[in-house]
Amino acid sequence: MRDGSDDGPADHFADHFADHLADHPADRAAAPIVGEHWDDPGPRSLDWHSHRRGQLVYALRGCASVRTRDALFVVPPHRAVWLPPETPHAVDYPREVAFRGLFVAPDHCRELPGQTTVMQIDPLTRELIDAAARLPWDYAPDGREHRLMTVLLDQLVALPATPLRLPQGEDARVRKVMQALRANPADNRPLGHWAEAVHLSERTLARRFLLDTGMSFGAWRQQLRLAVALERLAAGEAITTVAIDLGYRTPSSFTTMFKRALGVPPSTYFEH
Repeated sequence: MRDGSDDGPADHFADHFADHLADHPADRAAAPIVGEHWDDPGPRSLDWHSHRRGQLVYALRGCASVRTRDALFVVPPHRAVWLPPETPHAVDYPREVAFRGLFVAPDHCRELPGQTTVMQIDPLTRELIDAAARLPWDYAPDGREHRLMTVLLDQLVALPATPLRLPQGEDARVRKVMQALRANPADNRPLGHWAEAVHLSERTLARRFLLDTGMSFGAWRQQLRLAVALERLAAGEAITTVAIDLGYRTPSSFTTMFKRALGVPPSTYFEH
């Protein structure tokens, strides 16, 4: 469902992109920074593709899960994923979403992160993104729209990164364990069980996990649960239900983990 508030290229693309993900019209725009916006009752999935420009994936409402070749990034409101130019990725919107995106020409990306990054979006940047996503793509290089984009780019460069990255892994046996845990994030069985299941010693599997992901087995499993929790909480599910379904004995133990990882409890996370 398109936003419908205006009728520029950003709106037209909502009906166009399903068949032309590798040839996004924003890549051919004259302006160095352009945006798009659309509202959709969801769910929606975008298969693997890339853009010549850098892209900011931001959901004003709802939640987005962005997959790259080596990691999964889950971003609820007040978080966004920055993708450098030519980064292959796929995106899932599991529920209703209000999307606001930006496309930044490569020569304007030099001060932005050189790798896929989750950014913490403050209220000012949120409003700038929302405004920028609605601008026509043919704005003058010396006009108000250009100045707004310049301020927004300065804001993006200064934004802090947040730890919402879930490495995917390349080692075949590590990936086998990951797949089992994705199917059942509540599985609390220890590393020794998984080592036996993939015919490795516990020490070898622990070493492979660390080498393959940069995280210990326990840290990766917690990050998986955090990613799943964010998707479900963004969809409006109760904290207690999410906590129990993810293998926590009590909501308070889940809240402790969540606050330690993200700085605030799940009850207030979506208010920040």
